[in-house]
Amino acid sequence: MNTYVTEPEDAQQTGLPHPPPRPHRRWLRWAALGASLAVLAAGGAAWFLYNRLDGNIRTDTEAVEQLRRFERERPAAVVHEAKNILLIGSDDRSGDNGRYGRDSGTQRSDTTILLHLSADRSSATGVSIPRDLMVDIPECSRPDGTAAGPLFAQFNWAYEMGGAACTIRTVENLTGIRVDHHLIVDFTGFEKLVDAVGGVEVCLAEPVNDPEAHLVLDAGPQRLDGEQALGYVRARKGIGDGSDTQRMERQQEFLTTMLSQVRDDGLLTDPAELYRVLDAVTSSLTADPGLDSLSELYDLISGVRGIPEDRVRFMTAPRQPYTYDPNRDELVQPDADLLFEALREDRPVPEEGRRPSGSPSAGPLTGPSAGAGVPASDTGTEAPEPGGSPTGSPTGSPSPGESADDTAGSLCG
Repeated sequence: MNTYVTEPEDAQQTGLPHPPPRPHRRWLRWAALGASLAVLAAGGAAWFLYNRLDGNIRTDTEAVEQLRRFERERPAAVVHEAKNILLIGSDDRSGDNGRYGRDSGTQRSDTTILLHLSADRSSATGVSIPRDLMVDIPECSRPDGTAAGPLFAQFNWAYEMGGAACTIRTVENLTGIRVDHHLIVDFTGFEKLVDAVGGVEVCLAEPVNDPEAHLVLDAGPQRLDGEQALGYVRARKGIGDGSDTQRMERQQEFLTTMLSQVRDDGLLTDPAELYRVLDAVTSSLTADPGLDSLSELYDLISGVRGIPEDRVRFMTAPRQPYTYDPNRDELVQPDADLLFEALREDRPVPEEGRRPSGSPSAGPLTGPSAGAGVPASDTGTEAPEPGGSPTGSPTGSPSPGESADDTAGSLCG
């Protein structure tokens, strides 16, 4: 027995060969090595993808410096846990955006939405600010460092004069609401996002032909790709009555539909699809330092993804044709102040009020958002733009004796 136990040692001493290693031990070594390499590769790939997405986001340090200079003039936050984020759609025509028109060396905000997230993250309210709204624009610094303003002009001039910082200060002066963060999205980025989610379904009550928006669409239900979607949300001619009212309603409805589609299609739970969406989003964003990283955007999204769809509302600041120029807008008071006060104090947006004076049904109302703005999903008829028709149909004008809902319903089922 002792001789058997010491046989390997004796064999070594006598120069005999070692017994071959057992096959299962060799397999375990290779499996462990393969698993280690797989973990390293996965970790390296994840690190690479994360850094690529994180690096896509541009930081708007210039706006931060401008806002810091005017800190004493800015309103204080009333409810600190609530967040107010200004979403700006840039009308910049440089670079890849040049195909949408000539670049004159300036840019304007084509779309501006003030997004309010309640302190308990149980609701979200987006308020569109009309680009033709007449407002007081404060003194701002131009990109070349020279001063501009103050002046009384249409709202989208603020972005042309002084970029995001000037737009933020104009919104704060208008609403009394402290803007905590801002995000800027350009034309190309919007296209990429729509394409990344596989297009967005819409239904048109009548055909659309708007050469300026590069948009030709048939009536009825269809799925728009990125370029078509951009034309759809920007078009004013060749669709509906051509008013900015309908354009903003289309934007609000389109965003609501796209958000619902992303949630229903499970794009946020599929890693490959999620990466495509994140790549499209981050490559189109310019953000302040508080939202210029993936981790910060994730914290924001994770805090709002549980909000029920019926607690997410989009509306337009209550306004009417400007007294001295019917092609411009002015706020309807006290409706606008009531809306801004509710958001500022993180209270529910008023559900009851009065229609703007001069509207077809002026007087006390009990319908959703009367007097506080017009939600995209609850829009009735508003005062028509000069030379236009009531803006109850966001997708086209019905024929005589037929409502917009009937027209759309017959096409879209």
